[in-house]
Amino acid sequence: MNRERLEERLAELPLYIYGFLDPRELEFSDRVRWICAHECPMYGKSWACPPGVGSVEQCKEKCLSFHNCLMISTVTEVADITDIGKTLDTRTEHETVTNQVRDILRELGAEPYVLSTEACTLCTRCAILDGQPCRMPQKMHPCVESHGINVIPMLESQGVTFQYGENVVTWISLLFY
Repeated sequence: MNRERLEERLAELPLYIYGFLDPRELEFSDRVRWICAHECPMYGKSWACPPGVGSVEQCKEKCLSFHNCLMISTVTEVADITDIGKTLDTRTEHETVTNQVRDILRELGAEPYVLSTEACTLCTRCAILDGQPCRMPQKMHPCVESHGINVIPMLESQGVTFQYGENVVTWISLLFY
C-alpha cells in the first residue's frame, strides 16, 4: 500500500489526529473486557460487543494477524458532557469518518478490520438476540474496548491527550490492514 497516498487522503478528512502502529504494540487486557461485562448495558446484546466478538485472546489473535494498524481520532465539543444522549449523538459523525477511512483503505488495496466506538447501531434489533449471525458483517465495526484493547497506553505512545476539556468528546477507531 502506498502510505504517502493514504496520508494525502487522510489529510482531506476532519480528523483530529491519526497515527500508524504496529499491532504488536497494543496492550490487550482482560481487565478492559471486565468493564464491558460489568458496566456496559450492551454486553451480550450486539455482535459488536462481548461475548459476540470472541474472547480477548481470539480478538488479540485476529488483530495481530495484520501487519499495520491505523489509529484515527476525532474530537467534538458538546454543550454538556453529562448529557449522555447528546454526547453519544456525536458518535455518528465519527463513524462516518471511520467509514470514509475504511473506504480509502479499500480503494488502496487493503481489506481493513475496523474497530470503532461503542456498540453497533446498524440494526434496530441485533441478530445476536435471536441467535442469528450478523446481518451486516462488512459494515459492523466492533468496539475497540470489546477486544480488550487498553487505549490509554496506545494514545500515550502516539502523543495523544485524551482529555481536552470538560465538554470535549474524543472518539477513537483502529483500522487494521
